[in-house]
Amino acid sequence: MSEELIPQRGNYKKLLSYQKTDVIFQLTYYFCHTYLQRGDRTIDQMVQAARSGKQNIVEGCMASGTSAKTELKLLNVAKASLHELREDYEDYLKTRNHRQWEEDSVELAAMRKIGSTHNDGDYFMELARTRPPETIANMTIVLLKQADYLLHRQIQRLSEDFIKEGGFSERMMRMRKDYRNNGK
Repeated sequence: MSEELIPQRGNYKKLLSYQKTDVIFQLTYYFCHTYLQRGDRTIDQMVQAARSGKQNIVEGCMASGTSAKTELKLLNVAKASLHELREDYEDYLKTRNHRQWEEDSVELAAMRKIGSTHNDGDYFMELARTRPPETIANMTIVLLKQADYLLHRQIQRLSEDFIKEGGFSERMMRMRKDYRNNGK
């Protein structure tokens, strides 16, 4: 079986991290344009942070065939953007004297379960349209924590794969050496 120089990777839509961040982007767009005051700079910042979380996963996956470094860097950028967004949601709750769900709350436990079994934007948008803004903010915070965990595991796995298999330059050298030695 011959090794490909540039392996076909990048099917980001199958990644749970991508699916989760797509839901987060949809919820954030809806939340910001429904509940924040028009002209508030926070709208653009939150939507861009949600978009950055999702889009950096896409870009990292598409670069993965030739650069593990770029993929890892972009996944870390996605994590950072999602942390920024989580802080914005927490600030929203604090500045409006809304309760953030406690670790042992029934709501948080229920949302963790829903978040671990659903990655469909339509499902969450249906929920959001029938909930007050503080519930949507809390729902999204739970999803952000889950996305962070998924990205952490993804980065960890990619790091381990790189240590075991090397990167693009090593693959090129290995293939060139095999060709010289075997004529294949």
